Formats: sequence, C-alpha cells, structure tokens
Amino acid sequence: MRNFEKSSKLDHVCYDIRGPVMDEANRMISQGMDILKLNIGNPAPFGFQAPQELLDQMNENLSLTEGYSDSKGLLSARQAIVKYSRKKGIENITEEDVYTGNGVSELITLSMQGLLNPGDEILVPSPDYPLWTASVTLAGGNAVHYVCDENADWYPDVQDIKKKISDRTKGIVIINPNNPTGSLYPREILEEIVELARQNGLIIFADEIYDRLVLDELEHVSIASLAPDLLTVTFNGLSKSHLIAGYRCGWMSLCGDKSFAKGYVEGINLLSSMRLCSNVPAQSVIGPALDMEEETKKLLVPGGRVYEQREYIHRALNDIPGITCVRPKAAFYVFPKIDIKKFGIYDDERFVLDFLREKQILLTHGGGFHWERPDHFRIVYLPELEQLKMACSKLGDFLSGYRQA
Repeated sequence: MRNFEKSSKLDHVCYDIRGPVMDEANRMISQGMDILKLNIGNPAPFGFQAPQELLDQMNENLSLTEGYSDSKGLLSARQAIVKYSRKKGIENITEEDVYTGNGVSELITLSMQGLLNPGDEILVPSPDYPLWTASVTLAGGNAVHYVCDENADWYPDVQDIKKKISDRTKGIVIINPNNPTGSLYPREILEEIVELARQNGLIIFADEIYDRLVLDELEHVSIASLAPDLLTVTFNGLSKSHLIAGYRCGWMSLCGDKSFAKGYVEGINLLSSMRLCSNVPAQSVIGPALDMEEETKKLLVPGGRVYEQREYIHRALNDIPGITCVRPKAAFYVFPKIDIKKFGIYDDERFVLDFLREKQILLTHGGGFHWERPDHFRIVYLPELEQLKMACSKLGDFLSGYRQA
C-alpha cells in the first residue's frame, strides 16, 4: 500500500493549545495520572454552570429546532444580535449581515476562505489566538504578525502595524478583549487602528468573544462602532460569557460600509450555504442569553469567581522569583513572562513539557500563540482558588531547581 501523508496545506499550520504537549498529557492520563488542565478556556470542567433559565429555554425549544434553519441562522437570533450590536453603537447592520456559526472558530475560517488568494496578507497580532494564523494560512494567505507591547498593557503597537502594511495587505485582525493576554484596548488605540485601516483600505476583523467578560468596571468599545465607513467583520458568541462552550454558539456580523465588498459578501454567502446551517437548538437561546448580562457580571465583581481568581493568580505569579505578569483586565487568561536567563530556557515547549511531566499540570507555551521569544506561557485561571494555589505552589517549587542549559 502507498503511504498517505497530510496535505501540504497544513505544513505551516499549528494549534498548539491542543498540540504535542496536549498529546503527552493525554498519554499520561491514559496511564492513570490526574492532570490539571490550564491550557484551554473551557469553563464547564471547573464547575461553572450556565444559567438555568438558559438551559430551560433550550429544552423548551428542542422540538421546534429539529430541522435546518436558514443558512445564516434563525431570524429571531439574528434580530437579537442586531439589537445587541446597536446597543454597542454599531448602526450600519441588519439581520442580513449576521451569520450564526458552530462557534466563532468555524466563522473565522469561513471569513478567511471567502477572502484570500495565494499571497494575500492579513495582519495578525503577536501573541495571537492561533486559529487566526492557521485560518489565514489554510486559505492560502500569509499571516503577518504585528507586535503587542507588554510594557504598554499588551496594547497593539500601532507603529509596528503601520510598518507592516503592504500592497498585499487585505485586512487586520484585532482580538479585543485579548486572548492570550487578557488585555482590554482603550478607545484611543482603536481609533488609531481604524485610521490606518481607512488610509489603506483594509477590512477590520474584530474578535470580540470576551466583550462581556470585562473586569474592574471598565467598558469594552467595539471597533465597528468607530468605523461606520469601513467594513468590519465582528465575531462574538455565547461560549465564554454564558458558559456553554460545548453548545458551539457563535456569530459573525458584517458591519459598516459593504458597498465595496460585494464579491466578498457573495463568497461568504456561498460558504455559509455549503455547510447548511449552524446548530439550531443553540441559535434558539441567543436572544434570551443576550438579555441575561447580569448573570455574567456576577462573576466579574469583587466576590465573584473570575474576579477573585484573577486577583490571586496575578499576585501569586508575580511572587514567584523569575516570573512577572501584567494584570489582565478581561477574559480569564494571563500571559506571564519568565526570566529565560535565570532558568537557561531556550525552548518554551520543552519548559511546559518538563513542568507537565514533573508536576502533572498542563500549560501552553508562548510559541503556541506565535510569540517569537521562548519567554512566555499562558495560564487559564478558571480553576477554583484552591487549585490555583496548588498550581502556583508547584510552579514555584519546579522553578526553584529548573535549568535548561
């Protein structure tokens, strides 16, 4: 028999959140070891539960959602998304501009497949959520990474963005609130990015899945609200804010001026139709969920789980010699910096593998987020405080005697 290899299209595609380190963790689990998984933002395994009202609503709708919906989604769901968008200051949007998806992940890939030709470029942040780079690459494009500045609360470096725009650049990805850093971008930075997009005729791709998970009473500004004259493709969903990641319930909205992107919209419509529709029972709860924002806010104030766990992890990591981290303002991730000279670290994937094997705790190395230096890693701080305390204690103990070279 001849050998069958993976497609060459995958040669430069990686998703290390579920990559070789995860494979090693699964091997250890198969041998009976108990692994604390701090690598994936999945609330359910850590005791977070969706609002009961939301579950009741889905149960009631099951008999009404057995068939396909329109390829874009249920009209009621899309109307609710339009209403939510307008609350955020986005005016140039109708139900026809909204596409529901099996999570945002499906729609990110769809948005790139519908736009890119070989050699086209998309500006993507570094660090990034790796699906963005992977989706650009799979669509035949080139992901050009611009730097987010750790010394400026992980905000995008606007001058670096400016330098990396070329005549092949078709768009720019903004992940706000940010995964993996937990950064929340101020209006001023977003306005500078909008102006660059305006001057260079770029589409803005706004990943805003964490916009309802903002701490410290800060406000999330949707970049589409600042750019009515541009095309902004905005992504959002219920996986994180309403704790139903497994229901795969996301959406994509084409906001702003679409008059110069008729061909792109045709491509999106074609791809949307090809997969028939997204999960219809999940679509049925979008409207009720978007009226339940208070349920999410309870987690984000002093005394709430996400707030208290954020406070602890930030303090505890900075107390470990050789570790520093910027205080996250949103989502439930922290992206600490490790002193690579102190520990002789030259391979960040080896670092998280060594830690996994010795302490049975699974992290994701910074390289998995297209961060070039081996000096960062991501922690998901969803576990309850006792588990986080155990994890930080084990990390400090591990590092006290660790050197790679």
